[in-house]
Amino acid sequence: MFWKGLFAGTVGTEAPAGVAEHEVLITEWTTPKGERLPIYFSTTREIDVYALEALCDAVGWAKRPLRKVRKALACSFLVGSLWLEKQPQRRLIGFARATSDHAFNATIWDVVIHPEFQGKGLGKALMRQMIRELRQQEISNITLFADPHVVSFYEELGFHADPEGIKGMFWYPS
Repeated sequence: MFWKGLFAGTVGTEAPAGVAEHEVLITEWTTPKGERLPIYFSTTREIDVYALEALCDAVGWAKRPLRKVRKALACSFLVGSLWLEKQPQRRLIGFARATSDHAFNATIWDVVIHPEFQGKGLGKALMRQMIRELRQQEISNITLFADPHVVSFYEELGFHADPEGIKGMFWYPS
């Protein structure tokens, strides 16, 4: 049922003039001054690693070497981002990426929403768009790793612990 509901409609409308045609309007954000600003999902906007790391820092993630962040972005199958538009500026407020075998499987990584915008449905919108994009590429098996405090968030999106009870295995350098 989850998959049928996911593909039955459209999350947002296509972007207007001045915004790339492949971007999707997710919602509008109302500022404290009452100004309504659009939030777009994109898979093609260039990600500034400094802006990405500032976003990750805002949620308390550990600092990562920028050269490795650049490499992770370059090697990702899909990079999705959420942008708050206030012309002429765009602010990165959400991010996720996926790696893949380009045929059957993809794993979603680094899902983050700026704390100022959390609790407004943007994380769910970001994840739904990531799933749509992966499904459009005929990826049928989508996985992720979730910290215990966000498992319920992903369950609400239709993710399940492995139904066969298989536990992931990891190798770490000693």
